[in-house]
Amino acid sequence: MAKYKAEPKMSLRRLLKRTIKNFFIALVLPVYAFYLLLRVTGSQDGIFASFSQALSLVPGKIGIYVRAAFYRLACTNTSDEISVGFLTVFSHEDTTIQKGVYIGPQCNIGKCEIEEDTLLGSGVHILSGKNQHAFDDIELSIQSQPGTFSKVTVGADCWIGNGAIVMANIGDKTVIAAGSVIVNEAEELSIYAGNPAKLVRKRA
Repeated sequence: MAKYKAEPKMSLRRLLKRTIKNFFIALVLPVYAFYLLLRVTGSQDGIFASFSQALSLVPGKIGIYVRAAFYRLACTNTSDEISVGFLTVFSHEDTTIQKGVYIGPQCNIGKCEIEEDTLLGSGVHILSGKNQHAFDDIELSIQSQPGTFSKVTVGADCWIGNGAIVMANIGDKTVIAAGSVIVNEAEELSIYAGNPAKLVRKRA
């Protein structure tokens, strides 16, 4: 009997949450339209990063809803059922954030795909691969040498601890300890720690 009563309550809560999210999508539409207008006049990722920086400053629950709505509209195949913390900045439009993802405050998110139900602590940096800067030619400044951006995948149901830096793919259900630096692909169902991060043990 208790289960029968709980189900309508959960449905009502879900409906209310969906209504609020739809309200914020409508609220953000003029901002998104302005973004699209500016996007044709300059660097696509540069304009996107500028909007991301501005939206990162909106505090509290309102900020979480505003950012979720904007990234739902602006990013590739991104859900609005996400939580993106205060002062967290995205640098590439070609970023995919799936349903149930939590990203803590003060993170820096490069070109990546973060799959369902993954959690990122505060101050996590996901780089667009590990070859963003070339430095082989000593006759040229590092700034002048072209780098390569790649889309990093963080699997489903992962936990990335505070201050971790991710430069390579992470498998599903993997835990990355705080402060770790992922420079090589991390296997699924594993725990990694250190700089550079190494396998500590398997979860199963």
